[in-house]
Amino acid sequence: MSDSFFTTTDGLWFQPTEHTRGPWDEHACHAGPPTGLLARAVEQLFPEHRLSRLTVNLQRPVPFAGFSVSASIVRQGRTVCLSEASLLDRDGRCVITAAGLHLKPSEPWTFPTQDVDMGTPEEASVGDFPIRGTLHGKPAFNGSGVEVRYPAGQDSSPGPTRAWMKSVPLLNNETASAFQRICPLADCGNAFGRNAEPDEVTFMNADLTLLLHRDPVGEWLGTDSINYWEPNGIGLADALLFDARGPVGRATQTLVLRKNPS
Repeated sequence: MSDSFFTTTDGLWFQPTEHTRGPWDEHACHAGPPTGLLARAVEQLFPEHRLSRLTVNLQRPVPFAGFSVSASIVRQGRTVCLSEASLLDRDGRCVITAAGLHLKPSEPWTFPTQDVDMGTPEEASVGDFPIRGTLHGKPAFNGSGVEVRYPAGQDSSPGPTRAWMKSVPLLNNETASAFQRICPLADCGNAFGRNAEPDEVTFMNADLTLLLHRDPVGEWLGTDSINYWEPNGIGLADALLFDARGPVGRATQTLVLRKNPS
């Protein structure tokens, strides 16, 4: 098995590995790693700018059979640039659309800011991914694709949760950017912060918005996740993202909630 989420021979067509498979459908991917490839595609459009926000709309399940990714410029400015990207299946159908916001960095200088101590992964204990099983019994993202650690007083049970996660590389022949590396974790807020187990409530996300005010550092990246579930079947997963230096940004997911039969 490859030690990355994807393999590619031409940089255009991407074949998922078993690290990428979602827990519910053996023919579909977890959306986090494909989001990393969308970030990779739009970052290549503006090498002098920094990808600061990426919003993805999940229109169809991401096929485990493979897909292509394309990106284009929407607006090219000196300070602010906009991009768009699409993930297409083998038949050319659009599976995910994405919109990127890219900002031109300034020369470094000191601003007033907020210092928040989020702890370190060395202080945390090894634990399970929040969703431990699969419906298909095959290797998947929640088993082979990631490692998880929990700070003292935290675990994989439902409710607001703080955790650290380390994932396999996006591709085994290149070094992913900081934005690309945090994408798999960013799409896990609905799992870490869930309010009930998936046999009681299905909590699928229809989108993901990832905003980073600085680049995360290190292999282990953190999430402090909480879910807001409403009786109308719509919810929000809200996750503060961080590294050992402190907060780096935020990820939100709009949730479709469905009560499962008893």
